[in-house]
Amino acid sequence: MTDLSRSTIEAALNEYREPYLDQGLVSAGAVRDVTIDAGSVTLAIRLGFPLGAHADAIRTEVESRIRSLPGVSAVAVEVDWRVASHAVQRNLRPVGDIRNIIAVASGKGGVGKSTTAVNLALALAADGARVGILDADIYGPSQPRMLGLSGQRPASQDGKSLEPLVAYDLRCMSIGFLIDEEQPMVWRGPMVTQALTQLINDTNWGELDYLFVDMPPGTGDIQLTLSQRVPVSGAVIVTTPQDIALLDARKGLKMFEKVEVAVLGVVENMSTYVCPECGHEAHVFGEGGGSRMAQQYDVPFLGSLPLDTRIQQQTDAGRPSVVADPEGSPARAYRDIARRTAAKLAASSKDYSHHFPKISIEET
Repeated sequence: MTDLSRSTIEAALNEYREPYLDQGLVSAGAVRDVTIDAGSVTLAIRLGFPLGAHADAIRTEVESRIRSLPGVSAVAVEVDWRVASHAVQRNLRPVGDIRNIIAVASGKGGVGKSTTAVNLALALAADGARVGILDADIYGPSQPRMLGLSGQRPASQDGKSLEPLVAYDLRCMSIGFLIDEEQPMVWRGPMVTQALTQLINDTNWGELDYLFVDMPPGTGDIQLTLSQRVPVSGAVIVTTPQDIALLDARKGLKMFEKVEVAVLGVVENMSTYVCPECGHEAHVFGEGGGSRMAQQYDVPFLGSLPLDTRIQQQTDAGRPSVVADPEGSPARAYRDIARRTAAKLAASSKDYSHHFPKISIEET
């Protein structure tokens, strides 16, 4: 009879590379407990990002690998997840009960940043996380329409703070809720910065695992000030494959590096166009620009998204792809990128500031 040891079990677990973390479960620190009773093995696995249906895939793969080991007669695997707070810029602390703020930026308008941001947020909410989205584009707010919330106004219980509006289990706040949809904003930079900091700090977000910030286009004073004032756990850069978009995306990436915000990765939007009539695939805006940029700056490439008329139609109708057609190819792509983003954040440094005691000085 073959002796079954913990080291044998852990070696088998580490041979399985979790696809979103891209490392073994032991190396990732995901194995919480291993119990061996004769030939019966019980495992407890916990990951740091929302799993949704992916938990079943992990459980099935692990059970199969452990059951194939000599001497194993029975296997029980528990898989769960828990999102931790992660490190932010120096001298800043997390906002309220928001564990992590993720900025979604492009450096350039028109590359599908807002559509990407809302679908990533909705994907993590569908996987079970508590998620919010802040529409930080004062001049061109789009999240109210994308979430089917146009014309609605946020309530205030105390006359000082705002209650976020909710769509598809996603909490949302936008300047678009406070003004008419067609009203132009003619504010200067300092007023915009003040409005945005108020929107994030004076909204009753409640307890959130993630707050996505749909950043305005550009890399000017507004974006830099926001990056310095808002405690951001990580940033996602959205680009299209063509050189002019990549040029501005690089500026956005360097801006986050300058303010010590970790770049979780690059998303290439409008990567390919597949003709709905004949199925021909064409790289309308070039090919592989996002992955080359990620490789150049040594950041992860989170994935690519198609140029698909369904994405535009669903978003304009107030039902983004992840909720309009959860099993469609665009939704699956968004879901993979969202899990990969959350996994990259889970592998980054944790924030322990909430464990530190608060020091107060009193006169005696």
